[in-house]
Amino acid sequence: ALVSSLRPARTRPFRLLDVAGGTGDISFRVLEAAGAQAKATVLDINGDMLEVGRDRTPKALKDRIDFVQGNAEELPLPDKSFDAYTIAFGIRNVPRIDKALREARRVLKRGGRFLCLEFSAVDIPLLDRIFDAYSFTAIPAIGKVVTGDGHPYRYLVESIRKFPDAPTFRDMIEDAGFARASFTRLTGGVVAIHSGWKL
Repeated sequence: ALVSSLRPARTRPFRLLDVAGGTGDISFRVLEAAGAQAKATVLDINGDMLEVGRDRTPKALKDRIDFVQGNAEELPLPDKSFDAYTIAFGIRNVPRIDKALREARRVLKRGGRFLCLEFSAVDIPLLDRIFDAYSFTAIPAIGKVVTGDGHPYRYLVESIRKFPDAPTFRDMIEDAGFARASFTRLTGGVVAIHSGWKL
């Protein structure tokens, strides 16, 4: 849904910056949907995740994708360099989200688009309580069974709960200088795609 919403250019050069995208999943899909002139930069603060992305890069995409270690709050990239900025399930872990949003706008070209896929607040009555109960009981328990440690999954659930709801995050995107900020809820609001334009 994120890639479909982005609609990357197929007939002209297109530059994507995928932040917190170490494993490359979003970039691979965008490059496959875009034209041959499209290129992607994957940026992540975690070097080990970037190594995973490098190892997983399909041979056909190796000359169209770069991996850069860096912080979303201080991107080591020049102004007005990218046509699109994506971040999937990563902005929730950025300590200063407002600073990361301003950095996103800085590196985008005029007419560039910001897209964020992130967990959100369920907005369907009853489903919200069911999902809340499931999150705090089942997810850590499943995590413990699979990995032997349920604590990271408890953190996951708590970080989701602390993240701003969709309208509040839309306002934060606008406050960072983006125009036409909007969001689309998916799966009853479990996740949302947030969008903004640098006009």
